[in-house]
Amino acid sequence: MSKNLVIVESPAKAKTIQKYLGKDFEVKSSFGHIRDLPKKGMGIDLATFSPDYEVSADKKKLVTELKAAVKKAEMVWLASDEDREGEAIAWHLAEELKLKPENRKRIVFHEITKNAILKSIENPRDIDQNLVNAQQARRVLDRIVGFEMSPVLWKKVKPGLSAGRVQSVAVRLIVEREKEIREFIPKASFKLDGVFLNKAEQEISAKLKKDFDKEEDAEKFLELSKTTEFKVLNVETKPGTRSASAPFTTSTLQQEASSRLGYNVTNTMRLAQRLYEEGYITYMRTDSVNLSQEAIEGAKKQIISEYGAEYSSPRNYTTKSASAQEAHEAIRPTDFAVTSIGDAQLNRLYQLIYRRTLASQMANAKIEKTVIEIGNAKLPQHFEAQGEVIIFDGFLKAYGIVKTEDDDEENNEKLLPKVKVGEILDYKKITATEKFTRPSARYTEAGLVRKLEELGIGRPSTYAPTIQTIQNREYVDKREIDSQTREIVKMSLVKDKIKKEVLEEKFGGDKNKFVPTDTGEVVSDFLTDNFKEILDYGFTARVEGSFDEIANGEQKWKEMMTDFYSKFHPRIQDVEEHAERATGDRLLGVDPKTGKNVHARIGRFGAMIQIGETDDEEKPIFASLMAGQNIATITFEEALELFKLPFDLNEVDGQAVSVGVGRFGPYVKWGETYISIPKGEDPLSVDQKRAEEIINEKKLADAPIANYKGEPITKGTGRFGPFIKYQSIFINVPKKYNFENLSQSDINELVEAKLEKEANRYIQQWEAEKISIENARWGPIVKHGKNIYKIPKKKDDTKYESEELKEISLDEVKKWITDQDPKAFAEKKKPAAKKATTAKKVTTKAKKPAAKK
Repeated sequence: MSKNLVIVESPAKAKTIQKYLGKDFEVKSSFGHIRDLPKKGMGIDLATFSPDYEVSADKKKLVTELKAAVKKAEMVWLASDEDREGEAIAWHLAEELKLKPENRKRIVFHEITKNAILKSIENPRDIDQNLVNAQQARRVLDRIVGFEMSPVLWKKVKPGLSAGRVQSVAVRLIVEREKEIREFIPKASFKLDGVFLNKAEQEISAKLKKDFDKEEDAEKFLELSKTTEFKVLNVETKPGTRSASAPFTTSTLQQEASSRLGYNVTNTMRLAQRLYEEGYITYMRTDSVNLSQEAIEGAKKQIISEYGAEYSSPRNYTTKSASAQEAHEAIRPTDFAVTSIGDAQLNRLYQLIYRRTLASQMANAKIEKTVIEIGNAKLPQHFEAQGEVIIFDGFLKAYGIVKTEDDDEENNEKLLPKVKVGEILDYKKITATEKFTRPSARYTEAGLVRKLEELGIGRPSTYAPTIQTIQNREYVDKREIDSQTREIVKMSLVKDKIKKEVLEEKFGGDKNKFVPTDTGEVVSDFLTDNFKEILDYGFTARVEGSFDEIANGEQKWKEMMTDFYSKFHPRIQDVEEHAERATGDRLLGVDPKTGKNVHARIGRFGAMIQIGETDDEEKPIFASLMAGQNIATITFEEALELFKLPFDLNEVDGQAVSVGVGRFGPYVKWGETYISIPKGEDPLSVDQKRAEEIINEKKLADAPIANYKGEPITKGTGRFGPFIKYQSIFINVPKKYNFENLSQSDINELVEAKLEKEANRYIQQWEAEKISIENARWGPIVKHGKNIYKIPKKKDDTKYESEELKEISLDEVKKWITDQDPKAFAEKKKPAAKKATTAKKVTTKAKKPAAKK
């Protein structure tokens, strides 16, 4: 057995490091954190803010293996990542594995290369408790905020919602941007463009320096231009330079990978993690733009070799952010001699990092910018043509230029022909086009990261999980926004004649940008109104500053928690007691048929339209909104249209047919089967013929593909991928099978494996109580409904064997459950019978999910 045990947090990292260390070292992975706050309950003593950490069920076997390996080793090297999260992983390992200071060493490295690993072994240190405490402070504070704010949302908005410190602020940014777009009033003006010809018939495209607010002023200018002799009034040529951007930080990598490669933040970080673990790049969670001297020398050598000495211009960059922490270097290649790697997907991101780092060490690009002024003294405004020539490409040779979404799409700078001051030009065409101002753009993932960083909210490690969480919670999504159409006026002056035409242009459409959901908007407004400080951008940034102070040893973390909680908890109590319920209610108008008010609001099952008041003698009726509709913008007319759903059509094969809309979108109901209507299709347009087409497509999809012991086998694709169905059992089909062409032997194999697994699943089962003792991946568990509970140890502190569990009584199992969840068997409050009946009568059809096709 090796004398030295090295523990890292990922198997890929372990594999890479093992290559660099000799036979005296064994490298094992902890697969991330081995312990954390419990999944059930808060897990924090609110009197002392002491966390109650536990080893999760899926890590117990691993911890046992690590403990066995520790016993055989003379020295344990804790080699998790160098940031706060990595420091906390090392500390949890030391605590759980009971490592004594004399038998453990903490090593960190910024890159997984042989030199870096061996150097870290030569320079070990102990665990930095300040970094650990900064991570604990973040974890504990965020757990408290989530656990105390979420129940308030259940009471005041709707059940099942959750809140988070950074996530709620991110949602607020998206909601405020959407409101800004809604309230934006576009302003029209007329922009003039001219195309002029010199004596050599070369074209010069130019823009009028100032726009006209009124159509008549633009038309007057065109009239005046008919008889104007256009001249070159001025030619100005001036040299300029463009300099390269700094090497990548986490944030700028996420932004650039989005604009250049189309990668989302999560995908970028997943690929960057692999590049780091396989030794190709330095650590990818950093807010520093600094490069080591070794890296600067490596880049210089590669630039001279690849492009020539004139392209080399070594330099270092300084990080502007005062809160930049823990990171020693920007993200860069570990070896500049590696110009590409084999894996195509990894190589695209590697090339971006490689080129950006090289560019940062290259000479500035030299340009020559030319501005030509065209006009006449009798004109109120003059035209201007701009162009530029690259004299020396410098860093552009490696990195090129990419336009951002904020760049003016019409500002296409180009090469201009040579002209002299006083030279007469002929106009070929002058156009005046009505243009409307545009609101601020919705956030892309990269744009949201940029804004969070700008506000000092979150840190490199938090951007990706924050963005993932707000989508998982369905507070925001990236649904497509349909364009609207408006008329614009365009006037053209050609050959002394003005032609006026009215054109149509599309505006307001969007895709792949963040839009708040109805629930997200109502929750954000409620939290902003009632927890102003927590949702305040400055407060969130100050909390991040406090974590930095804890990491630097300038503040004690429990003192920070005490100060925070002394203000936070009383606010929770006050809001819980006094705040009004939040529904986002909008009164749209009065229903012409019943004379009752029509409301758009959030209900128990999401956004809906309500006709009537809840306290009326005759209970209100409800309709679900369709995809693309929301309570903040739906019109009165659109709302009334929804009450035409559901509607009945003629029977098909003796089974009733209707069309409706539910929580998961519009559907055709055939008998008891719900069939999704294709995306983008208006359910109100579905007639008998179209409904039958949809039903026949469903029949075809559901037709048996084979039999097993005389029972039909069908197949489909669900949220967890392709499956086959036998009787009432769904069986996932792994990738090794050809799903489109399953043979009978494939089907037999899949069904038999599933039946064998199901037969071995239950140790004991009490169906009436929905309680069972089951075999799970890491050992036996207790299930009650959908909840999972641990099986406690016996009185002698040993585990129950499977045979012993077969003899355990139901009462004993119930005791195990209530020990872990005292409210597990508490009776749920039943809604008033009258209310339930009314809701069922009107909304049952709209609440059932539409089956996937």
